[in-house]
Amino acid sequence: MTMVIVFLTISIVSLCEQKNLLAFRETITTHNTNFNNNTFNLSSNLYYTKIFDMEKTLQVNKNNDLSDVVNQADFKENTIIDNDNDSFSKFQHEFCGLNAQANSNTYVTEYVLPQACEMPLGIAFDEDAKKVWYVSTKNGMLGSYNIKENRFDQEHIIPEWSSRKESHSFSQVWDMKVNRNTGDVWFTDEKGNAIWRFLKSSQKFEIYKIPGSSQYFGTTYPISIEFVHDDSNNSNKEDNNVLFFVGTYSESLWYANIAKLKNGTSEGISQTILPVASNFKGIDPIYITTGSLVYDSKRNDIWVSVMVYSKKGYLLRYNLDTRTFDKFELPKELSSPLGMTVDQHSGNLWVTNAGTSIFYKFKSHKLNDDTSNSSNSNIIKFVTSMASPRIFSNINGLSDSKNNNSNNGNTISKHAYTLPYWIKKSGGFLWFNEWEGNKIARFDSSHNMLVEYWIPSQNRLWGTCSSFNNTATSVSHNENNSRQKCGIANVLQFSTENDNNNGNNDKNKQIWFTEWSENKIGKIDVSDRHLPFSVRVSHPDSDSKELTVKRGESEKINVKVIPTGSHTSFNPRNEVNNHIIHMIVSGTFTPTGDLGNSTAYFNKDSFTMDTSKEVKKIALIFTPSSDLKPGKYMLMVGAENNDVSVLKAIQLNITQ
Repeated sequence: MTMVIVFLTISIVSLCEQKNLLAFRETITTHNTNFNNNTFNLSSNLYYTKIFDMEKTLQVNKNNDLSDVVNQADFKENTIIDNDNDSFSKFQHEFCGLNAQANSNTYVTEYVLPQACEMPLGIAFDEDAKKVWYVSTKNGMLGSYNIKENRFDQEHIIPEWSSRKESHSFSQVWDMKVNRNTGDVWFTDEKGNAIWRFLKSSQKFEIYKIPGSSQYFGTTYPISIEFVHDDSNNSNKEDNNVLFFVGTYSESLWYANIAKLKNGTSEGISQTILPVASNFKGIDPIYITTGSLVYDSKRNDIWVSVMVYSKKGYLLRYNLDTRTFDKFELPKELSSPLGMTVDQHSGNLWVTNAGTSIFYKFKSHKLNDDTSNSSNSNIIKFVTSMASPRIFSNINGLSDSKNNNSNNGNTISKHAYTLPYWIKKSGGFLWFNEWEGNKIARFDSSHNMLVEYWIPSQNRLWGTCSSFNNTATSVSHNENNSRQKCGIANVLQFSTENDNNNGNNDKNKQIWFTEWSENKIGKIDVSDRHLPFSVRVSHPDSDSKELTVKRGESEKINVKVIPTGSHTSFNPRNEVNNHIIHMIVSGTFTPTGDLGNSTAYFNKDSFTMDTSKEVKKIALIFTPSSDLKPGKYMLMVGAENNDVSVLKAIQLNITQ
């Protein structure tokens, strides 16, 4: 049985026999733990693609014969593969969100889906219809939540969905789009190797088969789609009449002429080969994967990300006018580009780096060829806050509210990634989901401000917890409190009200998301008026855009935490002690946001804040390590309560 490291995507894929296997991808997290010594080490927190025949493994497991299963210790602690429990029961507990409850906090409201074990992934906001569409990856249902009436509509059965009949199977739907001109809903189908369309006018489905396959995985694994208006096609001037898409296991840019598509066939679908083969010489093609694509309508460019996870990454720019590619190799520390979005005004590309806590701005308008980006001069890196100790429960004595802002080697979070995954531009802000961080974040690139919203649901079957016996049968799903103290909700995809809209109206906006293993969707109210506090940062070089610090020398940074007077922010539903504020800091020195050998100490780590106007003045002493490589970095400084974190990005110039 072959096992390979591919890249951070939710992924268990069938490789045995290479063909005719029903493949699917699922996350496997490898944690290096030593529970006997009551210590915790995430230094080897890598995300692997486990290549194996799932159906065969489950059958072997059912027969209590694991002779064909290799390296079981490498699988996620609570994987459904276990020789002392029925595999189907474990699958349900792991993936189905049994007895799910709708949790909430100041910003987040959750909704339990109408059917059991839906495993929702793709989601799309329909502004005209005031609906939110989602797909059940397990049951093959297209559902919607009616925002006006605050209820779920009747779900639509997708005609062909093999996972509906297979107890341990599902087909990932990573992307959904609503065509604003027609109201039709489009979505990808991993296992079906197809693109689906739900026609609003007839309330019927059409399927378009992708005329390609993967030598290793069968399916091309369609993962990202974009509508593009083609002025050269006069068949339908009022429609976005070309659909571009890419597949994880396909080195092609696919495009479909919507007017020529024919239900049940590949008619109307064409491809352009991505120019990447020559750049990955000596690397087995099985490792080369495509991340996503995004459309720059102002410049008529399609951007595609391609990578060999953690080894080499490229951003490709395809100009639709000239039908030519430009390719840009990324620095090794950013060699796993995944999610992308484009600022239509500036042309800057925003990218997430798989397997880290890093996201970055790629100044694409300054690039002309594949040699101009060999340095970091055209890339500005940012990082999330460090992973919350709440994700890991009470290991090493960390309480749920304990902050890990100092460079304490005993903290869990310094080795844990938050994993920004998909990123989108909406209004004046960037949005991304922190998959392993259990948050959804908003970044204001004009003011370098990051706001992160905590998701109130947590599932300890998807976490490394202080309670060692985390098997599905040991967790009572009626004991909801225990499920809230550890793990993540698997927020894998989200949608804004105006995806890729570059306007500035974000007031009263809602962000909708799916909780894949919790059988829920949810929304975030992101109105600024609900933020309990703001953060301001100053330093002696206040007139400069960056702070210059010599290695080994300390610098004082002044931080102000200013209450907004929002009563609701300090008295959220189902939360306590939200008036306790913790100071936090992270940086781009390491992939996790940890400061490495550098240090940052607040003169006050936490304090109580109410709705008064008292401004809290905090001093941060930052000392870059004497062995830190000189260069440009980003320090993220801020504060958090149980529901939200607010951080200001400070540009650093570290000198010798």
